[in-house]
Amino acid sequence: MRILERILKADRRYVFLLIFLSVLIPLLRPLGLPTNVTKPVRDLYNEVDKIPPNGRPLLLSFDFEPATEPELYPMVLAILRHCFAKNIRVIGMTHLPGGVGLAERAILATAIEYDKKSGADYTFLGFLPGGSAVMLSMGEDIHRTFPRDYYGTDIDKIPMMSEVKNYDDIPLLISVSGATYPVAWVVFAGSRYHQKIGCGTTAVSAAEYYAYLQTGQFVGMLGGLKGAAEYEHLIEKAGLTKARKAASIGMDAQSIVHLMIIFLIVLGNIAYFGVLRRKR
Repeated sequence: MRILERILKADRRYVFLLIFLSVLIPLLRPLGLPTNVTKPVRDLYNEVDKIPPNGRPLLLSFDFEPATEPELYPMVLAILRHCFAKNIRVIGMTHLPGGVGLAERAILATAIEYDKKSGADYTFLGFLPGGSAVMLSMGEDIHRTFPRDYYGTDIDKIPMMSEVKNYDDIPLLISVSGATYPVAWVVFAGSRYHQKIGCGTTAVSAAEYYAYLQTGQFVGMLGGLKGAAEYEHLIEKAGLTKARKAASIGMDAQSIVHLMIIFLIVLGNIAYFGVLRRKR
């Protein structure tokens, strides 16, 4: 009984230390916990995978900022690695000024991994204000909407953009966002121009997007860090990358810390009711 009393009176700093170690150790020494791939993730992977190499480009919209970077940045890395490993061309853009740096960093990092060249294998259009107006304008003429890319190069002089005029020339659009941009893409690009759309979103937003999956307005979805980890598992299993799996490592830490919290809750309750029974 004295042990139970000591547990109840334990310094809360020991709890903080246990939580800290539960996060730190899996990050330093990944556990490689098994990953169960869900249907929305596999569907999105398959849609990307069937795009012909060196053909029409995929449009990847980096619609997130640093606040949601931990969940969403691993998603775009996984998607870009999939595309570049399969020689699928990519057009990158963002609707948020805070997303420009993240998008450029992700594209350049993966382009170096696979020795891809700007203008031939990918194009980064950068940021253009307007939201829905930009989406609608792209449905008519991307060249008119973005006369130059992010680096100031005339869009008409970029080789891979010569055969891309509007959504008819884009087999798949993926919006990775912590806000409602995927829904906006559905309204302004999917409904009006019949653009095929996939999305990546934070875990807290994923639940509201399942309705769009059921109606076919999204062809697939990555939900939170788990969705990113599942996509990493698929591209690694296909032999497309051997890079560090940031999302999978993050899921290891998240899983262990959740187990530690459950253990502490159970231990605390056992100690509480044990002491209470003794007093009675």
